[in-house]
Amino acid sequence: MALLRMHTTFRFLLLAGLASALCACATSPQQPRSTAHLEIQDAVGFTITEEARVSNDVRADYQHALSLLEQGRNAEGVALLESVAAAAPELSAPRIDLGIAYHQGGDLDRAEQSLQAALALNPAHPIAYNELGIVYRERGRFAEARKSYEAALQIYPGYHFARRNLAILCDLYLADLSCALDNYEAYLATVKSDEEASMWVADIRNRMNQ
Repeated sequence: MALLRMHTTFRFLLLAGLASALCACATSPQQPRSTAHLEIQDAVGFTITEEARVSNDVRADYQHALSLLEQGRNAEGVALLESVAAAAPELSAPRIDLGIAYHQGGDLDRAEQSLQAALALNPAHPIAYNELGIVYRERGRFAEARKSYEAALQIYPGYHFARRNLAILCDLYLADLSCALDNYEAYLATVKSDEEASMWVADIRNRMNQ
């Protein structure tokens, strides 16, 4: 059963009247320093837009870092993402991508730290919660993984990747068949073409009726 993750689109809004250097937004230290807006695209996707003051160079470096990661040049991509995160400390997007990259490279400690840092900036970020849930599951912290997936779904109930990941967690790791069935069915209501998940639903129903 494969876990699902979503590399959603982040659009940085370059605010008017900026010099080439990065300008930090003035905020209270008790509040997240950037603003993320969830925009529903269709039944199975969304775009998150972060409003932040960044230079053209920082924005270009971010896009180049993602390109490097897509090419499999992980070390270069991570190094550039780290510089973007340092230059734009108010943005959660580079930290989420760092979390994913660290995770794919097998560094679960840094993956968790990066994702927690992203949530400190934007505590209502469904993708960060989904990614953190995957990390927790791989670390054997199943109760925390469940809470993380559920947090993502509380923010965006239509987030089908988190829905499927929660169903798998409940099915294989928590032995909570009711949770697994409910979430598989909710997932299939959105992604009707997943024949594998349909078979898992039939299997769970058989086990529950035994």
